[in-house]
Amino acid sequence: MLTFILAESALETVPKQLWKHPSVSKYAELRRTKPCYVLLDRSFHHAAMKSLEQNEKRGRPDIVHFALLEALGSPLNKESLLQTYVHTISDHVIAANAETRLPRNYDRFVSLIQQLFECGRVPPEPAEAALLALKRQTMPQLIQDIKPSYVLAFSRLGKPYTLESAVSKLAHEKNPVVIVGGFPHGHFSETTMKLVDETVCIDPEMLEAWTVTSRVIYEFERALGLSEKRLKRC
Repeated sequence: MLTFILAESALETVPKQLWKHPSVSKYAELRRTKPCYVLLDRSFHHAAMKSLEQNEKRGRPDIVHFALLEALGSPLNKESLLQTYVHTISDHVIAANAETRLPRNYDRFVSLIQQLFECGRVPPEPAEAALLALKRQTMPQLIQDIKPSYVLAFSRLGKPYTLESAVSKLAHEKNPVVIVGGFPHGHFSETTMKLVDETVCIDPEMLEAWTVTSRVIYEFERALGLSEKRLKRC
């Protein structure tokens, strides 16, 4: 089992101090929701975001959408060998059930996540199993709950490794965790880095979060020989 964490992700509702900003209030009216449930999105709220701390790392829910599509659509997840979490820059954690099938359409994804922030789970009915569950949690708290045997993070500030050599060692770990940044610019916080056993750089240029996500999961599948095992069922 591999635990995948998209950390410090640029996914959050609009902070309270921006609720009355024209770009936020107009957008909330357009989506027929309250400003407190609107997802912060640089495409629509760029002017409002200028006053926010670390604004360069915020307002990109599309990164989470793409990365989750890659993770949840992988053979590793279909074999129930992947546990996926999204940790947000506002210290919320989303746990994704392996059965979750996210909408491919971005607008539908936004509506789904807005419902998640409003109700704390999707679907909202408690009688049904939660496909997505949201709670307040920091990265240290999440790692403490997981109790990993090894934590590997990917960053351009890390030690140069080929992806194959970096991931192959995880196949021999009892409870490995990989951490990929879910933000557009910048680096992991010091708090996150203190939780990591090793940080590696797999390319001299910045790679998109969803690219790293798909490649890491694929390399882990290769290390397990998962493709060969699945093809025997054909």
